[in-house]
Amino acid sequence: MSEVNLDAVKNYLLGLQDDICSQLQEEDGHGQFLEDSWEREEGGGGRSRVLTDGRVIEKGGVNFSHVMGSQLPPSATAHRPELAGRAWQAMGVSLVIHPENPYVPTSHANVRLFVAEKEGEAPVWWFGGGFDLTPFYGFEEDVRHWHQVAHDAVAPFGDDIYPEFKQWCDEYFHLKHRNEPRGVGGLFFDDFQRFDFDQSFAFMRAVGDAYIRAYRPIVNARKQMEWGERERLFQLYRRGRYVEFNLVYDRGTIFGLQSGGRTESILMSMPPLVRWEYDWHPQPGTPEAQLYDVFLKPRDWLE
Repeated sequence: MSEVNLDAVKNYLLGLQDDICSQLQEEDGHGQFLEDSWEREEGGGGRSRVLTDGRVIEKGGVNFSHVMGSQLPPSATAHRPELAGRAWQAMGVSLVIHPENPYVPTSHANVRLFVAEKEGEAPVWWFGGGFDLTPFYGFEEDVRHWHQVAHDAVAPFGDDIYPEFKQWCDEYFHLKHRNEPRGVGGLFFDDFQRFDFDQSFAFMRAVGDAYIRAYRPIVNARKQMEWGERERLFQLYRRGRYVEFNLVYDRGTIFGLQSGGRTESILMSMPPLVRWEYDWHPQPGTPEAQLYDVFLKPRDWLE
């Protein structure tokens, strides 16, 4: 069993934040991420980076945080009640990108490490994270590319990893109150410790590094497409689903709020504009209906 190495994980995460911000700025061609460093009263802090009103990205946030506390909050012990009352540390990079062009999908990614500690006992650690895609107008080649990158990133760790964590992503990013997927999925994993620390950390790095390889070519392919009011209104309507999921179900959001985290950083995932419309349904045969009929149905995209 290799030893927990917090410094190595932290250095990787800071570099990952730098790389993703640099590549997204380059793809946007105009906007710049502004950094806001902060400290948390109970312990730790982070650096939030937000880009607004770019040429492509209407609002995007890429956050690094390393926070700690004396007792794990309920959201962190719901599946691990034996850890209740332990001191803890959590560090990670979390991001959400909301493009302005409705043909460019929203994307989310997160990689993180938790360590729960108790005097006289070995620390309990686990990794988590993944990435998922939320298109408003679907393109099969984009979704296949997204899932191919996800598959290839985790293939060295076992043939069973991609199908398992792809299914977990489909099940996790599901709005139960609407019986509807949030998007077309990707990878999701939590409580990950099936290898020793070094190999589990390598797995987290593989997922973190894959995100920008999966997302940037899609942005590049769609950012010049022309759009109008119809597409914009549909995008804003579908963004409402994103808000509903993040506020009702998302573990990271709930953990951050329960643990006294920095609200501005936690809620940076919210889109800048959104709309709800009562009992709206797309007209059959339209591109908007195609999203529901073809893309918001979990399937094997690599067949």
